[in-house]
Amino acid sequence: MGLTKHPYFEWLRTITETFIWCSKMAEQQLQARPLYGIGTVARLTGLKPDTLRVWERRYSLGASQKSETGRRQYTQADLEHLQLVSALLSSGSRIGEIASSERKTLERLVEACTDKSRTQVAKKPSVVFVGEAICDWLGDHQGCLTGVSAQLASTRLEAVDLDIFAGVEDVDLLVVACDRMNTGQMSKLNQLREIVNPTSVLVLQSGMSESWLNELSSEGIANMAFPPDRAELAFHITRSSAEKATRDGINSLADLVTARPRLHTEAGLAEALTMETSIACECPQHLSGLITQLAEFEAYSAECSADSWKDAAVHSCIYAYASQARWLMEKALDMALQSHEDEVGQKRLKSA
Repeated sequence: MGLTKHPYFEWLRTITETFIWCSKMAEQQLQARPLYGIGTVARLTGLKPDTLRVWERRYSLGASQKSETGRRQYTQADLEHLQLVSALLSSGSRIGEIASSERKTLERLVEACTDKSRTQVAKKPSVVFVGEAICDWLGDHQGCLTGVSAQLASTRLEAVDLDIFAGVEDVDLLVVACDRMNTGQMSKLNQLREIVNPTSVLVLQSGMSESWLNELSSEGIANMAFPPDRAELAFHITRSSAEKATRDGINSLADLVTARPRLHTEAGLAEALTMETSIACECPQHLSGLITQLAEFEAYSAECSADSWKDAAVHSCIYAYASQARWLMEKALDMALQSHEDEVGQKRLKSA
């Protein structure tokens, strides 16, 4: 019997492998992405860096992470929390009154503000990524995390420690990289789904059998090939956020895509249609009619349904462009109406 085949060495190898596996399990932790420096947070919140440092010392209100060199690293959740605080301070609140408040409390206070257009803080889609392959890929494609509050578990699905997800909530999308699937991995995936309770689940696979792909589909789990197409991944993130918003009572694209504000009411447009001016053309009348038509199309495009991620992307662009076109025509109408007001003012001066 060879030395390496001796039962003692077999036992020692098993113990060593178990120890290594346990060590890796103990080291597992979720990594928040993206991370912001204090200068970026100051710019995005309107707060001074010195103020942020004082708040961290006085109220423990600051960066939840630090780099190896001791630099503050703010997560997306940190940033959004500070944006809520900043919004409330602008509305008259005092830092001592709200510094210890939880995020949900701050959100309710912001919603109660009278000037919601100024104080509303947009929440980024929350995504959890699981798997060494996808986490490594994201390291080379960090632009995919722009506008996303992400948490990364760089561990294979079958080896992931479910305890690290304790406290993770309000997840829009769970993304799991898994080349192939077996019964144990499927069981682990279902356990993970129960813990984080995501709105949607996406499995990134490479060569998975047709039977397992059908099994995922029957469970309502989407799948796509790895490495992922960046545009399609962005669609899944946006769609999961939209599905959650719809579930919470938002069912129009107009509530999900920031549109240009209306500059003229329907009554104002109707008045402009019949207005007589000294301009040697009928631009105000034509502009009023065009704005009305664009506004109607804008509302129509916001309600268009989409059967695929490409259709959804196209309709989002159409809605945004329609909104921009309507806004530009309203600016043009403003110029035409301003000339009319100037004309009326000159006539009044002459009559006086």
